Amino acid sequence: MTPFTDSSRTDAGTDPSADGPGESLRRALGVNRRRFLSTCTAVAAGAVAAPVFGASPALAHDRDRDHDHGHGHGHGHGQILVPADKRGIILYTVRDATARDPLASDLPSGFREVFKQLSRHGYRQVEFAGYNQHANAPGGASLESVKGARLLRSWLDDYGLRAQGNHGFIPSSWPLTQADKDTFKKHLEIANILGMDHMGTGGDPTGSSYRADWDVAADKWNALGAIAHREGIKLYTHNHDSAYGFLLDGGPLDDQGRPTRSSGIRKLEYFLKVTDPRVVWLEMDIFWAHVAQYKFHEYTAHDGSTRKNVFDPAGLVVRNNRRYPLFHAKDGVVSTTNGMGYDMVPFGTGVIDYTTFFSRVGQRNYHNPMIEDDNSPSATDPSQSLREAKISYDNLAALRKRRH
Repeated sequence: MTPFTDSSRTDAGTDPSADGPGESLRRALGVNRRRFLSTCTAVAAGAVAAPVFGASPALAHDRDRDHDHGHGHGHGHGQILVPADKRGIILYTVRDATARDPLASDLPSGFREVFKQLSRHGYRQVEFAGYNQHANAPGGASLESVKGARLLRSWLDDYGLRAQGNHGFIPSSWPLTQADKDTFKKHLEIANILGMDHMGTGGDPTGSSYRADWDVAADKWNALGAIAHREGIKLYTHNHDSAYGFLLDGGPLDDQGRPTRSSGIRKLEYFLKVTDPRVVWLEMDIFWAHVAQYKFHEYTAHDGSTRKNVFDPAGLVVRNNRRYPLFHAKDGVVSTTNGMGYDMVPFGTGVIDYTTFFSRVGQRNYHNPMIEDDNSPSATDPSQSLREAKISYDNLAALRKRRH
């Protein structure tokens, strides 16, 4: 195939070691010096020798957010980056609350009470992560049915919330079995009752690095997407860092006849090229995309040379903007020890430059950012997840486009 090229390629880039290894990491993570140093005060400069090559253009600016604490006005000026009706949260963030026994706690428990609390925080959208809750909550343990969906929809309407998606059932079989088709169509019916425009999954189309497997995945997703499209639903895949690794698509073959080297195209970039843009969509988890920026920055080309290519998450969205109706908005602080570059924290309390990201991708009335924090539930603080959901909402509401 023709080697893939794009504006984020840095094959001929400059040597970042001129600024020292700590500065290289700071720049590649898009962190200003004050924030970087505040997270690394216990780390000697020489120990921050992470293998990152240069700064992404998406993240080379310092942050200067205006915080309005959710009241619709900041201390500064500038266009609101995420309109009020686009501020959402995936319910996985508060999964401990939906799973809580209402008979054993005075805290919000089950879907209905959690919807009520999220609405009070200011949220107007939710994304489901399945339809199960505590058995003692109104409606019972499972609402994964037409009857359950109607009950959920009534509560959403009561509290001024709109469902925008679900991480749910995607058939594992291919070709599709009739049973899988029937289950998939049941989930589409549930999605329509809930008023969703989108339905998806939290998993990658394939865990493989080989082009042939991504071709098979594309055939499957095109077929599923066509079924969803006929029901008025946009089918999406949500991805973590591994999907942004480099595709193995050429060079010498291994002993099983598989390619060992890359053209430089990332796996998910290839998926975008070989799926039908009319029926297959994506949800970028912005945190994990930045982890990929940290992890996957060089590849072995077909000729055996090592080439550098620092991932630009916002750039990928800009080049495929209408393919990304949904985002996961989660934040992180710098980590030099966990292999990912970041530790998750509530939105707006970390170092990922969301002001620049949302400014670059634009189309603020199209994209739907969903707050997510995998670590919000706490075994010792049962109110933590809903409290942090409020902190995250306020910081999302406070984002303003900088005036130049």
